[in-house]
Amino acid sequence: MWRSVNWVKAPSEQVTRFRLAGQEVPDGIAADLVPAALSTLQARPLAANRGVAFQGPIPVGDGFIVNQAEAHALLQREDADYAAVVRPYLIGDDIAEDPQQRPRRWIIDFGARSLEESAEYPAALGIVRERVKPERDANADAGFRTSWWRFGRARGEMRDAVAALDRYLAVGATGKRTLSIWCERQWCPSNLVYVIALDDDTAFGVLTSSVHRLWAARRGSTLEGRLRYTNTTVFATFPWPSPDDEQREHIAAAARSVVAERTRACDGRRGLTDVYNLLDDGGFRDLAATHRELDAAVAAAYGWPAHVADDPYEVVPRLMELNADIAAGRRTYAPFGNRGQAATARELPLAYRSD
Repeated sequence: MWRSVNWVKAPSEQVTRFRLAGQEVPDGIAADLVPAALSTLQARPLAANRGVAFQGPIPVGDGFIVNQAEAHALLQREDADYAAVVRPYLIGDDIAEDPQQRPRRWIIDFGARSLEESAEYPAALGIVRERVKPERDANADAGFRTSWWRFGRARGEMRDAVAALDRYLAVGATGKRTLSIWCERQWCPSNLVYVIALDDDTAFGVLTSSVHRLWAARRGSTLEGRLRYTNTTVFATFPWPSPDDEQREHIAAAARSVVAERTRACDGRRGLTDVYNLLDDGGFRDLAATHRELDAAVAAAYGWPAHVADDPYEVVPRLMELNADIAAGRRTYAPFGNRGQAATARELPLAYRSD
């Protein structure tokens, strides 16, 4: 798609009318080429959001991935408990396309285990030795060569953050929509997934709301026409609401309703992308209604009227004001208790949990 941009340095007459994509823009055009009211260039990372969202691990070697037959054969062996290192492998397409939003592939993941410890799973280590080590031996990174049986970017902080949780949230890295799902702790997320180390329904509700979706649309980048979510640009800057107990439960209840209606809509044969495409065309009215209820509950937690929840010209400026107030210390902000900022204030261990 071609775009043309015209500008005049120090024009003789003050510019009073602006057009963007053929439409009048009353408040002007920001430096990121969006209407000024929708610009988020000045959004700042919020300290309390640290230590909660992470990009998934990067294996650095396709040989870690095994097919279903190989995985099942390993899991049936009796010489070791291979479930500790053979894990369902979640990618972004599973979130968007699988009717159950479950991993459809498997991966061998030794975590922080030493080579000696990894050798306690000989069949799995044999696969990695055969398929990964030759590639790693030629890698310019000395760490990749010497620790060839481990993932290249293992995300130890992420593993620590989710280790105590029974479940965690994940957001697909790229796609037409920002989609959040629940994950089982045993699943291994890929680098095409962003892990949110929270396990409560209220958190799911906020992440699934139009408020967060509109923020992600502004703060995320694009990749081949698809939205691209990141922990550093989207999650780190997103100002969460501060609901009271009643508001929190309202969001949680609405979030559970969304999950239930999504499951019915998928019906074991449609992925979330297909479901929401049909919803946009007028289908799945019960699911649409639960989303409206959720949006109203999240808006109320911010102290906003329900009707603003899906209007970017209402939501984005309000979130920008919140972001600025929080970053400047003008507003008390602890959406995750001591989980966020405190998690990064302490020294994280070099080793990471892998069971």
